[in-house]
Amino acid sequence: MGDEIPRRHFNAEDFSVFRFRLDEETKLLAEQFASSRFSERGDIAGFELEAWLVDREGDPLPRNHEFLERLDNPLVVPELASFNVELNGSPTALAGSTFSRLEDELSATWSACQATAKEMDCHLVTVGILPTIREALLNSDHMSKMVRYQALNDRTMALRDGKPLHLQIEGGEGLDMLHPDVMLEAAATSFQIHLQCKPENAVRDFNASMVASAPMVAVSANSPTLFGRALWDETRIPLFEQAVDVGAHYPKRVGFGNGFADESMLEVFLENQQQHPILLPYVSNSSPNEFSHVRFHNGTIWRWNRPLIGFDHDGQVHLRIEHRVVPAGPTIKDCVANAAFFFGLVRGFGLEGEPPEARMTFETARDNFYNAARYGLGARIGWNGGEAGIRELLLEEMLPMARRGLSHYTIPDSEIDEYLGIIEARVESTQNGAAWQKRWVTHNGMRANELVLDYARMQESGEPVHTWPL
Repeated sequence: MGDEIPRRHFNAEDFSVFRFRLDEETKLLAEQFASSRFSERGDIAGFELEAWLVDREGDPLPRNHEFLERLDNPLVVPELASFNVELNGSPTALAGSTFSRLEDELSATWSACQATAKEMDCHLVTVGILPTIREALLNSDHMSKMVRYQALNDRTMALRDGKPLHLQIEGGEGLDMLHPDVMLEAAATSFQIHLQCKPENAVRDFNASMVASAPMVAVSANSPTLFGRALWDETRIPLFEQAVDVGAHYPKRVGFGNGFADESMLEVFLENQQQHPILLPYVSNSSPNEFSHVRFHNGTIWRWNRPLIGFDHDGQVHLRIEHRVVPAGPTIKDCVANAAFFFGLVRGFGLEGEPPEARMTFETARDNFYNAARYGLGARIGWNGGEAGIRELLLEEMLPMARRGLSHYTIPDSEIDEYLGIIEARVESTQNGAAWQKRWVTHNGMRANELVLDYARMQESGEPVHTWPL
């Protein structure tokens, strides 16, 4: 879905041809799974980090087109709104000093971005939901200058018969409002973690990613407010799920999914093909072996754990998981620590004799995720047939499991200590990004612009969020 398309409007023939190509490629993909013709390379890490441009007062600055032209870096691309950009990283093998390499690359890109922002007299900020974003700014005038975003909005609203989106969030101060387009989505920014899987591990990695979603969102929560209202610790979750709602007649485009994978991740691609209407029927001239239509259709369905088809440098098809539950920020080091915890957890689950989905129903994993998004480090979740506080589980079971997983990847102990130490200190202090923001508001009131400027100043220090004073 990251590719640009040449036109905004489509006709019946476009849908018919796209459907034919999608069905053709899905059948070919099923043959690929049946014969296990996937790249044996795996345990490879990647990421995408979304960020906000803000002005000197801490308000969103809708100038990403100018920013990207000045920066001229292929790793940094536009996002839906003109005040957002996305930073990408190079794929990195999970071996040796992986996380230092990831941090070095991301820090270099971040520094170049901040230098360009300084030239424009503005800042770049990574946070799940920017406290100063206002509903009035989320309109088509502030949509990035890319045809695919306009087409996405057109089709979403067409499937809704033109009815406005209804955003309703229960919890905290609550929110109930209508909005005329998909620009609500632009209020939610993420740190998306990618794991390229070895074929023999793909099912267990995918299911482990879903079980890991609750602890991941609890430790990383960084979106406690929207439009000045205190809501969930990770309000980005219900916001994004409702921001591209195509209506009650169709399955949700954003969600946790409908079950664990059984035999292969093909089950998810078949569900996409059979149950989800085509959103953007952009027809490519590519060979069926490139799976362009499968990949494009898949890119318009935003599961919190999304299986992806990609290609190695030599053209071999690979399987990848995109873990979407983690918000952006607070610092580069926090982001890399979140990634380390995720990779360690997934492999830690994989090393156990019994997979986690054998001990936990899918419904429990899903409920855990939403409880953790709502209550953060204060959540209680279902575990081993009972219920427990997530902080206790993180410290006593999940961090040791993640350590075993990273050791299996031959990550040096010093590297594991550094990055998992950040997660451990965050849990012990109960201060993730959401908690710091809420404590700031308790001390200072909901003065959103001051909050953003203080947050940006602390972010620029580079110190992990658990060390931030008020």
